[in-house]
Amino acid sequence: MTIAQPSTRDTAWLKAARLARALSWASLVWMTVEGAVGIASGVAAGSIALIGWALSSGVEGLASGIVIWRFTGSRTHSETSERRAQQLVAVSFFLLAPYVAAESVRDLLARNRTHPNLVGVALLISSVVLMPALGVAKQRLAKTLNSGATASEGMQNLLCAYLAVAVLAGLIAQARLGWWWLDPIAGLAVAVVALKEGRDAWRGDDCCTTALGFEATPRACSCTDEDCDCC
Repeated sequence: MTIAQPSTRDTAWLKAARLARALSWASLVWMTVEGAVGIASGVAAGSIALIGWALSSGVEGLASGIVIWRFTGSRTHSETSERRAQQLVAVSFFLLAPYVAAESVRDLLARNRTHPNLVGVALLISSVVLMPALGVAKQRLAKTLNSGATASEGMQNLLCAYLAVAVLAGLIAQARLGWWWLDPIAGLAVAVVALKEGRDAWRGDDCCTTALGFEATPRACSCTDEDCDCC
């Protein structure tokens, strides 16, 4: 596969960069609303899991802000800014993983039981619908842009959806079956995935960074256009 170098970036590439920035702005706005409404709903429901999920929106919003920074002004064409942005997004994963893990362990030890409310459930459902669409769109753009930072931010959106599913499933399972432990167990699984994604983003373990011409990891990237799913 022949990858366009920075000097030959065309109108389509720049259009994709602007779209990636616009999607990150949309994510940032949504995360602000999600965090505020989620915390209020979590307090009303007595749900530590819902509050924790809402607070994690701050970390996800940080990733969106980093990508906005990456594709603003002269940094849009900068390979150095791409690598720096990718590592900053990795840091956001490292912040998210221990936070989710700690909340999950606390719920398990406290045998936390919740009382779901309509607003909280509606917010969770909306995130389950919206976040995968944003995440997939960003990862497709990341392949066009050769941007590991954009791909990692897209993964943050997908993890947000996974967390929402976990919290929602926990609320339903507790109400119907008394399975209070389902939510924190799922949260621990999400924390493991976040840690792995953060490690890969920090090391630059994707085709995007190799294609841009800087070595982020000692191994060579062997992805092709057909089999590369890292961007």
